[in-house]
Amino acid sequence: MNMDNLAQKGLVLLGCGKMGSAMLQGWLAGGLPPASVWVMDPNPSDWLRGTGVHVNTDLPASPAITLVAVKPQMMGAALPSLAAMGNGTTLFISVAAGTPIAAFESVLGAQTPIIRAMPNTPAAVARGITAIIGNANANAAHLDLAEALLRAVGQVVRLDHEDQMDAVTGLSGSGPAYVFHMIECMAQAGEAQGLSPTLAMQLAQATVAGAGALAEAADETPAQLRQNVTSPNGTTQAGLEVLMHPETGLPPLMLKTVAAATDRSKVLRNG
Repeated sequence: MNMDNLAQKGLVLLGCGKMGSAMLQGWLAGGLPPASVWVMDPNPSDWLRGTGVHVNTDLPASPAITLVAVKPQMMGAALPSLAAMGNGTTLFISVAAGTPIAAFESVLGAQTPIIRAMPNTPAAVARGITAIIGNANANAAHLDLAEALLRAVGQVVRLDHEDQMDAVTGLSGSGPAYVFHMIECMAQAGEAQGLSPTLAMQLAQATVAGAGALAEAADETPAQLRQNVTSPNGTTQAGLEVLMHPETGLPPLMLKTVAAATDRSKVLRNG
């Protein structure tokens, strides 16, 4: 299965909210013909209607891919409409948080090739990272095609087993919110030292965004980058002595944060 086959047989996108729109925008920019895409969405945006894709029309009988991007709570109502495509050649990819592969197999059929994906919100600006795992019927070509599609919104990593999705959820799925809160806290700390709220927020946002970009672009590890900007007895060292304290600093707090989100993912998964 290749991208040419995708263009010929078609791609169905179930749900076109923020995540679905970001992916569709990336696919169209990458050259996927609009006429080969069918979108089902209860509230299509003006942007979607102007793309040239099929919107809320009859679906092809056996598209190459059906990508499920509806909210988890809408899954029960949405999936049965796709059941006729199950147990066939159509590859299903889900980006719905918390919905296990087994839930799709129970509706679509056990022989259906299914890939579960966990993207995160920076996908909206094509800076996301998505973890994928396939069921027994998803072969290497399926995984390659899913990765090619999901690279439209950022990086893609592959998991060894589905249970790892809970930790992925706790780290990268929920992680953007941790960083947003760090920005809030840094800005508030700047205000406490006499900066205006607007200036403190601008400095905090740019610092976190710039440091993240540098960490991705540099050959050095984040630990080495940290050491590079830490002069002995300097200002950075003074701040890091507080932040890196093994008992009251960021390391134990981040361990507890990611663990709490991972544990909640397990609870939600197990009902």
